[in-house]
Amino acid sequence: MAWTTRPGVGPGAEILGPDLRRKRVLELGCGPGHNAACLATRHAAGVTGVDLVGLQVRRARSHYGRLNNLTFVAGHALHYLQASDEQFDAIYSVFGAVGLVPPELLLPAIAQHLKPGRPLAFSVPHPQRGGRAPSADDRPRRDYVTLPDRTRLPVARWDFGADRWETHLARVGLWLTSAQEFHDTRHGRWPTTLLITARKL
Repeated sequence: MAWTTRPGVGPGAEILGPDLRRKRVLELGCGPGHNAACLATRHAAGVTGVDLVGLQVRRARSHYGRLNNLTFVAGHALHYLQASDEQFDAIYSVFGAVGLVPPELLLPAIAQHLKPGRPLAFSVPHPQRGGRAPSADDRPRRDYVTLPDRTRLPVARWDFGADRWETHLARVGLWLTSAQEFHDTRHGRWPTTLLITARKL
C-alpha cells in the first residue's frame, strides 16, 4: 500500500484492519489499481475500485483484470455509492475522491455504506504543502490533478486540516482515530500528505 507521495513511507494495509481475508473493501479513486491489487493479492480481500477517469480504469483492468476478487468500475464515486446497497468492511481513498467531492455529500454516503466499527482511511495533499494555509472555511479551492497523459486538469479541492476533517466526519457518525503528516523532501520542507483514519460509530 502506498498512502503518500513518497514510495515506502507511511503505514501499510494494517490501518484498514488486522485481517482483511474475505472482507469487502472499496477504494474511491483507484487510479491504475495498484493499491486495490495489493489488497486483493496479499491480503485476500474482495476489492472494488472506482475511478472517474476511464483511462485509469482501463489501465487497472489490463494489469489486474484476471483477479477474481477484484473489480474496477468507471464512474463518479458519489454516484456509485448512491446506486449501491452494499455494506463494506473498509473504505479508503489515496489522493482520490475524498477532497475532490463535496464532503457534505460524500462523507454521508461513505458512512451509509460502512459497517459499524469499520474504518475509513484517506490521504489527501497536505493543506500546508508549499507553505500555504489550510482552508479557513468549507469552500473549495482551485487546484489541479495530473492525468496519466500528463494533462493538468483543473479541479475544486477541499483543503482541510485535521480539525476541520474531524468536524465533518463527526457530523456523519465517523470518529477520527488518527491524523498523520508525512514529508517528501523532494518537495521542500513542508508536509506533503495528510493521512486521516476514522471509524464508524
